[in-house]
Amino acid sequence: MMLSAHDLFAILPELLVIFAACAVLVLDPITPSSRKDGLAWLSLGTMAVCMGLTAARFGSPTTAFGGLVVIDNYSCFWKLLLYFVTGLTILLSFSYLKEERICLGEYYGFILLALSGMMVMVSGADLLTIYLGTELMSLSLYVMAGLKRAEAKSLEASAKYFVLGAFSSGILLYGISLLYGSAGSTQLPAIATAIAGRSLDDPLLLFATILIAVGFSFKLAVVPFHMWTPDVYQGAPTSVTAFMAVASKAASFGAFMRVFVEGLGGVRANWSLLFLLLCIGTLILGNIVALVQTNVKRMLAYSSIAHAGYALIGVVAAGRLAPAEASAAVSSVMLYIALYAFMTFGAFTIIAMLRKGGLEGDEIEDFSGLAKRHPFAALLMLVFMVSLAGIPPTAGFIGKFYVFLSAVQAGLTWLAVLALVFAAISAYFYLRLVMVMYMREPEAVTALSPRFVSSPALSIVLACAIAGVVFFGLYPDPIVNLATQAALSLK
Repeated sequence: MMLSAHDLFAILPELLVIFAACAVLVLDPITPSSRKDGLAWLSLGTMAVCMGLTAARFGSPTTAFGGLVVIDNYSCFWKLLLYFVTGLTILLSFSYLKEERICLGEYYGFILLALSGMMVMVSGADLLTIYLGTELMSLSLYVMAGLKRAEAKSLEASAKYFVLGAFSSGILLYGISLLYGSAGSTQLPAIATAIAGRSLDDPLLLFATILIAVGFSFKLAVVPFHMWTPDVYQGAPTSVTAFMAVASKAASFGAFMRVFVEGLGGVRANWSLLFLLLCIGTLILGNIVALVQTNVKRMLAYSSIAHAGYALIGVVAAGRLAPAEASAAVSSVMLYIALYAFMTFGAFTIIAMLRKGGLEGDEIEDFSGLAKRHPFAALLMLVFMVSLAGIPPTAGFIGKFYVFLSAVQAGLTWLAVLALVFAAISAYFYLRLVMVMYMREPEAVTALSPRFVSSPALSIVLACAIAGVVFFGLYPDPIVNLATQAALSLK
């Protein structure tokens, strides 16, 4: 295959991100500690340029590399979200890395490498392309999870993530090989044509679909493939946890829906049942186990699992609806993940700002009396918790409303009711943190008393998060219309 200028221009944002990552890794050893922030600014500048390039391509679909890569509204939506989240992660890391004494310039290089993998995932129209993107993302995150080298739980998180991630990657690759044997191609349009009119009665197609579903379920933290999530979320640096909870989940859902809706759409009635079972199990375990957590990061880890279950409702609905009607269900998932990004990132930012001595204050008890010590921070955390619980008029309510609506439209009213019950259960552990902040007296002031670390960069992150939660809760039309338009690109 000959490279053309068209192909290179199509993946220009990916090339810029990879070039910036390499530049950061090269410049890090020769950059004085006092000027390490320049590497972060280089990364932020790259995000701004890529965001402009991607936004300009919205509405102008094209393919590259013989159909291996597709640049359409669907991929542009996910890329814009990923740029935004990555930019917030870099801003969050400014102060956080200094507080944690993590003086590693390559940190920003790994963020950019992970981002480049995510971009390949959402733009891939070939199973092997998507797989390569998944591995690039995963390998970077394995390293980033263990950057708090002085803490055993961080190293443990990295090791667990690597072992289980490698196992899931093997399963995904095996599923891809079986699907290639069944369909004769790894390109999604060719797979869709090859399996048209077939069902999962074909053993090869059945096993291929199951194995690919298992591989993606690990990345999505879907029960029973969630085992890594609580330990990794708790052990990893909080900035990395926020990045994984939002960006990794967004990219995984983007690639996952393209594979199953576009490539395996011909057997949607079959895989819809599989994801229905996974959805119910995820909702039950995520919400129930979160009730007994005493660590905020572990609680948000199980919350993340539960939210993956809510998003799966839209995927199940897309499998039950006719192809012409499935785009509304797909758009509900895209909308849910985009809105989830604001409230989750905001919550993790508050956790990163709370310090107890020289450590993070990530226990629920560390938030005791926060409303009296730092009333504005407590108010922001209140809004994020209320949004995560899905209480109006926040963005969390809008996200849940659209995925529940998609279930009703697909004739799964009972599933929407079940999810509503678990949403009510989830309100307990979210509002328990609010109760601790507002109804308990703060600890006596000592050297180990929880304190808040603030900076202009952290203020920008919180401003973006709270603006998204409040604005889209009151006026969701812009992002709803964007998600709806983007979902129409999937065929």
